Amino acid sequence: MSVVALVGNPRPESRTLQIAVQAAEAVAARLGRDEAPDVVDLSALAPVLLGPAPAPEVHDALDRVAHADVLVVASPTYKAAYTGLLKVFLDRLPGGALASTVALPLLVMGDPKHSLAVEVHLRPLLVELGATVPTPGLAFLESQVPDAAAVLGAWAGAVAPQASAALAATSAGVA
Repeated sequence: MSVVALVGNPRPESRTLQIAVQAAEAVAARLGRDEAPDVVDLSALAPVLLGPAPAPEVHDALDRVAHADVLVVASPTYKAAYTGLLKVFLDRLPGGALASTVALPLLVMGDPKHSLAVEVHLRPLLVELGATVPTPGLAFLESQVPDAAAVLGAWAGAVAPQASAALAATSAGVA
């Protein structure tokens, strides 16, 4: 089983990257996976993402995302939604590309007034691409960064059983 963290922050070494990696590690651990999750950090791909022909590293990232069993999709909240960088990347996936993937949306935000963005904007995008999204998305507040391990551990404990059931259903062709 592969766990991939897809990070849509245009800034390298961002808080979003740190939270996404911790979230993916926590979910992987709850699902009994010992290996570190794969990380697709779009800040590194931004300069080549909009080229007329996708660069080899973009193809590789798209392939890793499309073949993930569990995909933690993380973005900072910009203007009450996910980033354009994340949208540009996901637009490169063909329809149904995430049909065998369980996706867990996560938005990092500065203000709780943006908390619906994860459900209203990011979840529908993942569903449109065919992903199974078995749990509510996580609206992670920047004020929670000092307690990230506890917050993400509790979240992973809550979502892992549902993700596991969705993985089983997807494997059985039920999803």
